[in-house]
Amino acid sequence: MSALDRLAATIAARKGADPETSWTARLLARGPEKCAEKFGEEAVEAVIEAVRGDRARLTAEAADVLYHLLVMLAARDLSLADVLAELERREGTSGIAEKQARG
Repeated sequence: MSALDRLAATIAARKGADPETSWTARLLARGPEKCAEKFGEEAVEAVIEAVRGDRARLTAEAADVLYHLLVMLAARDLSLADVLAELERREGTSGIAEKQARG
């Protein structure tokens, strides 16, 4: 099991946890919209670090992005497995062709 799988499992387990004792539970309790907002904030921070070129800070921000993506998915009852299945479905398809198929 990868670190990402373990993180996804931890987030799923925290869905019913006490928001006073779990940051993940606190985010989830605030609703999907807040989870999406937080993901967006972290994504912007990752973009800033990518432009600046600081590898260590980009690595840290990328980890935050992955965490908040998984929280946002959990808030909408989607899982890492759902996203991986979609990636597998797209595997072997040209990115250009895939985008054209979506319209």
